[in-house]
Amino acid sequence: MNLYFRLIWLFLWRKRHCNKIDFLGTSRLAYRALPTDCDINFHLTNSRYPAFMDLARTYMMAEMGFLKRFLTLGWMPIVNAAEFTYIRDIKPFAKFEIETKLVGWDEKYFYIEQRFVSERGLHCIAHVRGVFVCKRKQVAITTMLEEVGFNEPAPQLPPEVIKWKSFLQLKKECNLPSPTGEPIEFRAAS
Repeated sequence: MNLYFRLIWLFLWRKRHCNKIDFLGTSRLAYRALPTDCDINFHLTNSRYPAFMDLARTYMMAEMGFLKRFLTLGWMPIVNAAEFTYIRDIKPFAKFEIETKLVGWDEKYFYIEQRFVSERGLHCIAHVRGVFVCKRKQVAITTMLEEVGFNEPAPQLPPEVIKWKSFLQLKKECNLPSPTGEPIEFRAAS
């Protein structure tokens, strides 16, 4: 994360004055694209999106009321995979909001959707797959759900997340060594 001043602001002021949302609620965090956030094309540079998303996920945990508890437990969020679709650019000095929502989970990962929106509409939609880690071990999803007191059925994952999960599994199968230890063969593009 390379937005240290914004992170400090988030912890010192914004966290204390945040709204409260439920476990499956949508968190909203507003920012303005500063010139230092922009590239030579005079729009928010692609590398800033994941950095802003880190801040927005941290803020979402604060709004849910779990940030302090997770930090006390030593749970650290780790991103396993992310995908982005850029729709329209964010210009210098433009105000925008990041909408962050936990859309579901499976037996191993949780899935978060994050949207960059402004008065001009949707700028970017991204999905993040992650886990919590404590002492170098993954915290089980069931443990996380117990800790937050959520005992309802898991929401149905959105269709695009289901397809993305399949794509990630295919990438894993095509690129990791087989259990027999045979080397990976590179395939020609067709």
